[in-house]
Amino acid sequence: MKTSRYWKDYFDQNLKKERIDWSISPTLTLTEKQEILASLQAWQLGETSEGTNLINAATKHAKKLNDAHYTDAIRLFIKEEQKHGENLGKYLDRIGEPRIKKDWGDSLFRKVRGLQTDMEFWTIAVITVESTAQVFYQCLKDATSCKLLKQICTDILIDEAAHIDFQLERLCLIYQHKNKLVRGISYIFYTGFYYGTILTVWFAHQRLFRAGHVRFAGYWKKMQSKFGKTIKKLNAKPSSVNHSTSQQAKASWQA
Repeated sequence: MKTSRYWKDYFDQNLKKERIDWSISPTLTLTEKQEILASLQAWQLGETSEGTNLINAATKHAKKLNDAHYTDAIRLFIKEEQKHGENLGKYLDRIGEPRIKKDWGDSLFRKVRGLQTDMEFWTIAVITVESTAQVFYQCLKDATSCKLLKQICTDILIDEAAHIDFQLERLCLIYQHKNKLVRGISYIFYTGFYYGTILTVWFAHQRLFRAGHVRFAGYWKKMQSKFGKTIKKLNAKPSSVNHSTSQQAKASWQA
């Protein structure tokens, strides 16, 4: 398991990387716009959260573990998500389309997140959403011939892979310090939340997914594969947890 200091430094450096050439003019066709615009606007809104509740949950969690760098890492993680939202917003500006202020899917997810103050819920929520985002942005990239939009999607996809690793390590740490019975109950909740969320995302954005050449069967298969690479790993024996971090966490959970 990588340390919070590692992730803080990683996000700090990654935020400085510029992978998008904004001198390129957008070339979105009318057909492409009709297929992807609504989902592009909705996802742009979803990437703009201030992350106040997440920061509060991270701060509480960091104090419990005496982890001086975790909250800073979370702040930078949120900043990277906001960068995605700003880049998508900038693209919408360039093609003369509005940045929407409200979307039912975003409102629902924000309401659910707002009720939670525990880091465990936040990590499973982020892992689930980031996993669907990987499929979403790949489909968005494949649904257009616009070079600028493709670069924006590539930049986001690069970031999302690290985001999932960051959150999965934290969830593993939380999960492995539960007793066997509670782990079983938690795993059932994680699974239900994951599959419930990905179904909601499909129904909200199926037109975009189809434009990116992914039908429901293909989407389901991709998301099952991502489940196997994330949530399902929780029941494997921990093998890469840093010894000092593990000992520190153990002491905190027993306190």
